[in-house]
Parts: sequence; structure tokens; C-alpha cells
Amino acid sequence: MESRALLAAANGRSPAVPTRAKLGPAAPILCTGFSCRRRGRGVPLRARGSASRGQCAPLAAKGADTNGEDLMVLNGEEEGKKKNKGWIHFVGIGGSGLSALALLALKQGFEVSGSDIMWGRFMDGLHKAGARLFIGHSASNMERSAGSGLPNVVVVSSAIPADNKEIVHAKLMGIPIYKRDDWLRKITEKHKVIAISGTHGKSTTAAMLSYVLGAMGDDLIAVVGANVPQFSGGNIISGSGPNFVLEADEYDSCFLGLSPYIAVVTNVEWDHVDIFEDEEAVQNIFRRFVRQIKTGGHLILCGDSAGAYALLSESRQATVSCNVISTSTILNHGYSITTYGLSSKNDWHASSITPNSQGGQDYVLYYKACRIANISLILPGVHNVLNSLAVFATVATLVNDRHCVHETINSVGNHLSKFEGVSRRFELIGKVNGCQIYDDYAHHPTAVHAVLEAARQKFPLEPLWVVFQPHTFSRLAALMKDFATAFSAADYVIVTETYAAREINNWNSSGSHLVTLIRGPSTEYIPQLEDVIDKLVRKIPSNTYQDTIILTLGAGDIATLGPELLRRLQKDHEISNSGGLVESYC
Repeated sequence: MESRALLAAANGRSPAVPTRAKLGPAAPILCTGFSCRRRGRGVPLRARGSASRGQCAPLAAKGADTNGEDLMVLNGEEEGKKKNKGWIHFVGIGGSGLSALALLALKQGFEVSGSDIMWGRFMDGLHKAGARLFIGHSASNMERSAGSGLPNVVVVSSAIPADNKEIVHAKLMGIPIYKRDDWLRKITEKHKVIAISGTHGKSTTAAMLSYVLGAMGDDLIAVVGANVPQFSGGNIISGSGPNFVLEADEYDSCFLGLSPYIAVVTNVEWDHVDIFEDEEAVQNIFRRFVRQIKTGGHLILCGDSAGAYALLSESRQATVSCNVISTSTILNHGYSITTYGLSSKNDWHASSITPNSQGGQDYVLYYKACRIANISLILPGVHNVLNSLAVFATVATLVNDRHCVHETINSVGNHLSKFEGVSRRFELIGKVNGCQIYDDYAHHPTAVHAVLEAARQKFPLEPLWVVFQPHTFSRLAALMKDFATAFSAADYVIVTETYAAREINNWNSSGSHLVTLIRGPSTEYIPQLEDVIDKLVRKIPSNTYQDTIILTLGAGDIATLGPELLRRLQKDHEISNSGGLVESYC
């Protein structure tokens, strides 16, 4: 298959020269019958389009509405005929979810304003794109400088209480108010939704899939809950559809506003313990989510995750032999099921995972018992192998032309080898003489363990120092025992005070208690981030023989620690950027 353009959709540009995707010198070993017209035989992965033989059609979901209609209609007029599409005001605009929706609205031609209690990192891009932003909540935030008019719509974050001043004012003025789940339902109703859900890995998997689809020429829309450096839009791709890739969040049952054509479940574990009282409550909300998959749609889940696999309450029908690459037979509930994972029991699985020279890993891709291709990633960690398997399984369901399966798989692998990840996911902040500083969003025991294993894979011999900021008292209290065993791959751990977020400490949980439970690495409780920086500056050895790896973890303001530590180390060691001893990425 000739690629439609590397990042064509993501960059909003047409390809100058199409290129044939290849995986490298190691030729894939294909099953007899794997669809490849060069072999002159085969059974299709999914026959979905009517492209002529010898030409691969762009990826588009079957039955998608491709007439170019816009997302919504305001004031009873068709948006395509309007110069001004309307004004949308977002309350709680600084969060990862709402900021992405606000940016998408801006890119689609709406006037956007919004407020939050403090400036967040996602607001920088919104301000640059032209949004009017306010710190603090007030009815006056919904007034133009000229004092005329009101927003057509107000969209509210799940974290905003009903007595918020702006919500109360909007109700008094008769402005339609949408919570995030309702807004998601509205803006996706004319699209084929590919919803990426799960306790962990949603952002990376959604970004990885969006990057690959864009590189393969799909004019998709994508909304990701983290900044993606390879997206020109930061955390969105503002194509025209019909495919809409969306990070689907279970928090506050937000993803129940969706009716996905494809639902991906990366894993299911107990998290957001302030919302879900136990693991069964999490299972129930995911069961409700997968029931909303459209008839004739697809459920793609990680079969290695006990929580995700438990969603398959009905036994699967007879499996298909590896000579036919397809999703499983449609079950009683009207959608088909595909599994992925490391175990060979899954439809798509990985074997022979080994570190590579780029700091990532190579593996062999299988479909059932068939060896399909050799895959190379530049991202470390087995969790990213799983994320990439989800991408293969998803793209396989979107193939239009039965003659393009072989080329499509090769193209996916080629583009995956270039995917660089998302911000705050093992992100390199900078290098100073004797020190490398990384930052990661991990704030659940499973995610902490996964990122530390990835760091140990990438740096098998270097000292690994971790600064962990617990996120919410409820999560720390409920998962304390799991947190205590999550740091085993580290050499030295600093735990800070808990980032309270929306909570008061009614659980009597603390970082100091966690420190007493961690076994293995040397551990210390230092509540304040400023004091952590002072301690690290004094403690980090300055040498060029073996770097110390510093990894900051958490979902709160710990993200500020790495850049400030880098600045202090540069200053204290009097290292000049021009001297070649400092590489700054912040």
C-alpha cells in the first residue's frame, strides 16, 4: 500500500510524494492466506470498500457519514453557511479533557472562551489559538468586552459543582448547558467514534492510533488527553472525519455519552476511588460502556488484563483459523470482539520482545498462530508493546480493501516505528553533566510499576532515583499496599506530600506512611517540592562516567519539579548550554 502521507492528516497537508511503507530488512513471515495480492491468493482481513484492484482506499469506517457535515447546528442555521459558527464557553477549561474539546472548537471556527481556578499547562495552547481565558469563576466571564451577546452554549467539566457562579448565571439566562459527556455525544453523533478506554494507557494508545491513521492518509478527528508533540494541534487533530478517535474517560461516567463504532479497552482496574467504591463498581461502568457499542461495531480489548477480559461475560463462539484474519464472530449483543496481548490466547499478540538500540523494543507480531511481521518501537516498556498491539487490532477493523491487508500491516508497523510518544509519559526533560531527568504522569500503582520497569529496561545499570507525588488522599489510602510494592525497580525513592486535588484528607493517608511501607529501595519523605530540589541538587553526583536517572511521577504539580531541577543544576554546576554539556528539552 502506498502511504497517503506521513502525518498528512496531522499536519493538514497533502503528501508531496507517496512512499511505500516498509518494516526494514527483516521481511515479515506471513500465513498462507494472509491477504497479499503479490502472493496471488488470500482471504481478506475485512472487506469494507469498493476500491479497485491495485489501489488502496483511505481508511474509513463502514457506513460512515461522509457528506462533510459540520459538528453541530447553532441558532437553527447550517454551519457550513455561516461565517460565525457561534460562541462556546467552557467552565473548567484548564483540564486535559475540556481543554482538548475547546481547542477542537477553535480549530473548527467557533469563538471560544473559558475559565478555571488556576492557569494550567493546557491553557497556553488555547491562549495562543485565540481563546479568551479567565482565572476564577464569575458571570462576567460570559460577557464580551463590548458587553453584547451571550454564549450560545456552555460546556462544563465533570469537576465543576452545580452551584458554580457561571453555571447559575447560564441557567438564569437560558443558555444551554452541557456536561462533558453530553457534549461528547453531541459533537460525535455524525461520526464513527473510535473510543479508547481503560484505566491506563488511554492517552498513549489514542495518540499512537491517531498518528498512524493520519500518516496513512485518514482525514480523522482526534482528541487526546495529553499533548502529542508530533501533532500540529497539540492534543487534537482537526480533520473532517468520518473517523473520530477519542480518549474515552470513565471518570464521572463521562464515556457513557458515547456510542462508539469501535471501543478499545486497554485494561480495567480500580481507580478514581472517590467515584467508584470498589472494583465491581468499575467493572459495572465498563460493562455499561461496551453495551453502547453500535450494532455491527467492534470491541477490542487486552485479553491479558483480568479486568478487561471479565467484560466478556458470554463465551466466545468458535475461533477462526489463522488463514482468515478477521474479528471474531458477532455475538448476541451485536458487536464483534478482538483480543490482543502478550499471551498467545489472544487474537493479536507479541512474542520475542527484546530491547533495541533506540531504547525501545522489538517484537514479533502474531495473528493467532501466524507470524505476521517484525515490529520495532522507539518507546520503552512492555506497556507500549500492548498499546501498539491495540493499534494493529484497530486498524485491521478499518481496512477498506481486501487487497491491501499486507500493505496496511506493513504501513502500520512503519509508522509505529516513528511514533515518539506523548508529553508526561517518560518524557525527557533534560540532561546535565551526570544526570538525566524524566517526567511521567503515573499516579496509580500499576502505572508506577510499568514506568519503572520501562526505565530499568532503558537504563539497566544506572542509578534510578524516583520522586513520587501521591495524587488524592482517597487513592493513596485505598491502594496503599499496592503502592508499597510498586517501586521495587528503583534505587532511591522520595515521596512528597499528597496532591489533594479536589479532596480533603478524610482518610488519614499520607506520603510519610507510604515511606514506612516501601521495601527495597532507600526511601525518604520530603513534603515540599522546593525541599526535594534542594536535596537532589546536593545529592546528585557530578560525573561523566555514569548518569543518575531522575524520574518524577504523579498527576499533580510535580511536573514543575523536573524543569526547575534542571535549571538549578545548570546554574550550580556553571555549565553553559553552548559548551555542549547541557541538553535542555523543557
